[in-house]
Amino acid sequence: MSAPGGRATSAPLVGREEEPTLFELSRPGRRAWSFRTGGFPDRSVDDLVPPVHRRAHPVDLPEVSERDLVAHVTRLSARQFSVDLGAYPLGSCTMKYNPKVCDAVAALPGLAGVHPAAPASTVQGWLALLVELEEALCAITGMAAATLQPAAGAAGELTGLLLMRAWHAAAGRPRSKVIIPDSAHGTNPASVTLGGYEVVTVSSDERGCVDMDALHRVLDEDVAGIMLTNPNTLGLFEEDIARIATAVHDVGGLLYYDGANLNAILGVVRPGDMGFDIVHMNLHKTFATPHGGGGPGAGPVAVAERLVPFLPGPRPVRTVDGPLGYGWHTPARSIGRVHSWHGNALVLARALAYIRVNGADGLRRVAEAAVLNANWLRRRLAGTLDVAYDRTCMHEVVFSAQRLRRDHGVRALDVGKRLLDHGFHAPTVAFPLVVEEALMVEPTETESPETLEALAAAIEAVVAEAASHPASVTAAPTATPVGRVDEARAARRLVATFDARPTPEG
Repeated sequence: MSAPGGRATSAPLVGREEEPTLFELSRPGRRAWSFRTGGFPDRSVDDLVPPVHRRAHPVDLPEVSERDLVAHVTRLSARQFSVDLGAYPLGSCTMKYNPKVCDAVAALPGLAGVHPAAPASTVQGWLALLVELEEALCAITGMAAATLQPAAGAAGELTGLLLMRAWHAAAGRPRSKVIIPDSAHGTNPASVTLGGYEVVTVSSDERGCVDMDALHRVLDEDVAGIMLTNPNTLGLFEEDIARIATAVHDVGGLLYYDGANLNAILGVVRPGDMGFDIVHMNLHKTFATPHGGGGPGAGPVAVAERLVPFLPGPRPVRTVDGPLGYGWHTPARSIGRVHSWHGNALVLARALAYIRVNGADGLRRVAEAAVLNANWLRRRLAGTLDVAYDRTCMHEVVFSAQRLRRDHGVRALDVGKRLLDHGFHAPTVAFPLVVEEALMVEPTETESPETLEALAAAIEAVVAEAASHPASVTAAPTATPVGRVDEARAARRLVATFDARPTPEG
């Protein structure tokens, strides 16, 4: 099996045999030990846990030796794909390789060992870090102030909508609708609904951007705002963004920026300069924390000056000059907390480390390299797959496997599954929904030309195989520890527990 760069993968694939669970490896009396590091008081269970809260019977935990435990976890790790093994070209919600120095910073005892309830006077370093990060994010986005509390992009979306609602309510003109392009991220409609608004969809034009005529038809004085990102979910820059901003502002609405694609414009252009009023950022994508599987994440929200009084509180702020010059402040008309304590703080520490390591010029190079890599792939594969919108893209490019499905019965999903056999994680498939049989590829700035060449060659090989031996593609993957699963059934009939003990029926 080939890997990015054309090298044999270093991850052993140990066949299709199932890895036993810890319960199946369990044998009575076996133990694995680790030294306690939590600093718990040296007191008996009778003192620590009141009788009313104790179990009547010991919890049924697996009993394994350290050797068996280490071997089990190591075998499982060898079955996983990760950003440290090779390219992970998911479009829209990319996992990219990140500098290890950011992890090292987040692991510093002075950061990782601090209790969130510690008094401000004892965590001045943390507060200084948070204030500096907020200032950096505002400089990057062109906004006035920010909250660092939201713990993910979707949490940032909801926070932005609550800020939008609070601003309109304070002005005495509550509104009920929010406009979303048909190419929006899937969380946008859910966030709008959760925020208490009605979703109004606006279509894309033939260039893959917001159709201005369609936008004008839905704009009225009941529109609270519009949610979009630039570049959009198709990886295309919204060239009419100034006209969009003017049109929405003319009816008293606000512009909300979904920051999932912020990595495409770092240091080149700022959402605030485009006319956006609210900006959320996925620090876990753009600024150095690998994400996926639910976390960890961070979705700070930056706002224009007129929305600052509504930001969630408390906020870390400078109070006076000097070593003890930081504290907490809650804005006068704050919408309140949106997360306990202060979000996923160590993700914030990673983000500041990434910004400091790169500097302003380095962040611009990040965006330029991401855009260059995506356009290289667009040109390289234009004769292999259909390009949904064959124009200069930004950080990601959307291909279509519609011809493969029509001529050979091979879907985008099949192409993605077959790429696993070539040592690459699959790109995003079947999204955005406005493109039939979409294959959405985001190479990121960290992939080398050799890796991009290997990825392109693998896609070409899969497409050629789809024409000559389509059954091989539709049966993929065949070289991975687990074959193709029934994803619909897995979602609809979730089995979240395991019990190795025999049932009464045997």
